Amino acid sequence: MEKITEKIIATFDYLRKMIELHVVHRFEHMRFNDFLDIVLLTFLFYYVIKFFWDKRGAKLFKGIITVLLAMIIVNIFNMKAMSFIFSSFYQVGIIALIIMFQPELRLALENLGNTPFTSIKHIASDIKSSEYVSNSITTITEISCGLSMERTGALIVIEKDTKLGEHMRTGTIINGQLSSQLLKNIFYNKAPLHDGAVIIRDYKVFSAGCFLPLSMKDDIDEDLGTRHRAAIGISEVSDAVVIVVSEETGVISIAHKGKLTRNYNFQTLKKELTNLLIPTDPIKTSNISSKIKIIRSNKED
Repeated sequence: MEKITEKIIATFDYLRKMIELHVVHRFEHMRFNDFLDIVLLTFLFYYVIKFFWDKRGAKLFKGIITVLLAMIIVNIFNMKAMSFIFSSFYQVGIIALIIMFQPELRLALENLGNTPFTSIKHIASDIKSSEYVSNSITTITEISCGLSMERTGALIVIEKDTKLGEHMRTGTIINGQLSSQLLKNIFYNKAPLHDGAVIIRDYKVFSAGCFLPLSMKDDIDEDLGTRHRAAIGISEVSDAVVIVVSEETGVISIAHKGKLTRNYNFQTLKKELTNLLIPTDPIKTSNISSKIKIIRSNKED
């Protein structure tokens, strides 16, 4: 017991000296660049932890933190057998983490790519959205409520900034004009494409009969079927807005950013889609409006 106590005291004494050497003394000669570096690093750690905490990798992330704490304890008490195991884990740990967190890392990089610099590339789509999105929302709302009354199952994915090309290729490319008649024909229960998802890109029915990744969350209601799990799954790996109509109950649900909200009617569904699909940022809206005016003035000239 005395040896363990001495080991702990020696460890804390070592930590104290390291803090004095690398922290206290550093502050004495700290420059503005060093302060900015610390602030940026703090924000980086914060957003990394926040990103994983809200995703399906949260439990895995917590497990990794637990393993790291265990490694510290093993090192303090000099457990040779456990140290050997953890050293082996450390050698392959980085590669294993990249493989396990692949969906989350991919989404993080995609979100990083959604910066203001990419807005120039999407000027045309922004202008089109401002002109047609209201009509598209009304059409989607009407067909969703109609399918709900008929107890016809449906899964409608509205693509936003994150491209869903790999999922579109699992279905049949249609690239047709968005209309109630087209969606009714697709989701007719004897139609060949009715079981899959419809993906809407640029307010066109781009692909139908698509297969989507299923969510692996443990807290999803057991009464929800494959459609709802697929809706949550695609919303976890993209920023798409997904509408689900239950075939058993006719309940309309929306999946967005990994969360599912239910029991929509015509008014609430249209309002929610408007909030999710129409930009409310006054700066962005004014920029889009100015772009439209410029284009119209050029046409008149």
